[in-house]
Amino acid sequence: MTPPAPHTALAPPTGLLLVLITCLVIVQEWHLTGPLDWLVVPAVTLLVGLLTLQVAPGRRLFVATAVLLGLALIWRVEAWQEVLLKAFHSAAFIAAFFAALATLRSAAQQASSIRAAGSFLAMQPPGRRYIALTLGGQAFALLLNYGAIALLGSLATAAAQDEPDAEIRSHRTRRMLLAIQRGFVASLPWSPMSFSVAITTALIPGTSWASVVLPALGTSALITLTGWALDTIFKPRLSHPPVPRSAPEGSWALMTPLLVLLGLLGVSVLVLQSLTGLRIIAIVLLIVPLMATCWALLQKREGGAPLRNRSAQFVFRELPAYRGEVTLLMMAGFIGTIGAPLLAPLVKSSGFHPEDLPPALVLVSFVWIIPLLGQLGMNPILAVTLIAPLVPSADQLGVRAEVIVVAITAGWALGGVSSPFTATTLLTGSFGNVSARHVGLRWNGSYMLCLLLLLSAWVLALGYLLT
Repeated sequence: MTPPAPHTALAPPTGLLLVLITCLVIVQEWHLTGPLDWLVVPAVTLLVGLLTLQVAPGRRLFVATAVLLGLALIWRVEAWQEVLLKAFHSAAFIAAFFAALATLRSAAQQASSIRAAGSFLAMQPPGRRYIALTLGGQAFALLLNYGAIALLGSLATAAAQDEPDAEIRSHRTRRMLLAIQRGFVASLPWSPMSFSVAITTALIPGTSWASVVLPALGTSALITLTGWALDTIFKPRLSHPPVPRSAPEGSWALMTPLLVLLGLLGVSVLVLQSLTGLRIIAIVLLIVPLMATCWALLQKREGGAPLRNRSAQFVFRELPAYRGEVTLLMMAGFIGTIGAPLLAPLVKSSGFHPEDLPPALVLVSFVWIIPLLGQLGMNPILAVTLIAPLVPSADQLGVRAEVIVVAITAGWALGGVSSPFTATTLLTGSFGNVSARHVGLRWNGSYMLCLLLLLSAWVLALGYLLT
């Protein structure tokens, strides 16, 4: 899905600031911090100011809330300078991570091989279409982030429109869109390219992507297999026998370019991480734009636009066009960071002490609270950055820190399935011509109930096993 055209006058400085902030964050993550470090605060301030002039009133409300909470922080918290600086760096990291992932998304959207692979998945017969789209959705999510739902959703609905039977077309559209959405959220607990892993491992001390990926893959497997089982067991009953369909054009070889690209990405990240000892996120921030640049150069050899033109298009039009998403994500990280120290004294004065709760209850609460807050309009980034500092340490709970990360990312994924305010449900609803709330509560209602129980049990099992 191509983002809407940005405000032309403010687009170039907005794009340049995003590139500058990305470079600054890469320098910090690679421990090359020096004279440039002081630029983060003014760069973020100027970027947010430009974004505020371009976004809808709802997004401006988040900016206003951030300003008010910042003033409250200065008034109420003694060490406000340290917290405020941390909030600025949090917002800068989120902006940089988004911009870095957008480079690969831009390159992938221009690749005919990626579109061909998506079309092949969408044309699979009913018996294997759900699992193909769910697993394929996870692979595409690594390259396109939310663009995976946009790309596969558009291909799926286009394929469904070729069906002349209205009853079959309706069922097929719903089932394909749910497979794509659930495939995307299944990538959130384990993907090194997801905000859930990047932010949660940064908030929970002693954790990294490498330490959580194996148990997180268990979360992903439960999300995937539960959806497949429900789709298979509760297959819609048609009022008349369907007309046999022809086999999809092409073969599974169409997936080769996607798998090769993912393999190169994975190997590059792991090799550099082993050589440098840096956290995976630092490697991703550098490797992803470099891979996108190399991919654009290869596309140039196949008749694509020159790299200079592609770069200008990306910086001055594509990046600024994501102004709404960038504003929301940056402000969610900022508000959560400064909100936690403001909330902590209120929690203590209320007599509520999270450290006195049973460890099992604390772990399971993440699976339930994050999607519940999502129903109230709270972005997962905001919810997690606000709540995580209030959580008892792993030592206090008597569990490994990785279990806390798995619990949080599981709740994050469920929020992506059910919240009517997340991009996943909004995009899915737009393709299915239903509201986001209908997608979250009607289409995914029974699925959510099953996962709430299964993932709660999974988190408790991990807490027992990983001690």
